[in-house]
Amino acid sequence: MKVDLDDVISITETAITIRGSRRRITVPSEVVENLKLKDGEKLRWIVFKNNSIYVQKVKSHTE
Repeated sequence: MKVDLDDVISITETAITIRGSRRRITVPSEVVENLKLKDGEKLRWIVFKNNSIYVQKVKSHTE
């Protein structure tokens, strides 16, 4: 996937926590603020064959 860095707001890394069957990912505060995420909102994960991932905020019914 080609990315134009002029379109990028932030690039961050985070760790995955796996405990048994439970998997947790911490969303960086910078991402939460930029996307204006609230508790309970959903993110859509799209995984490509080249192992890249696209994540987007799922629009709520009120947006």
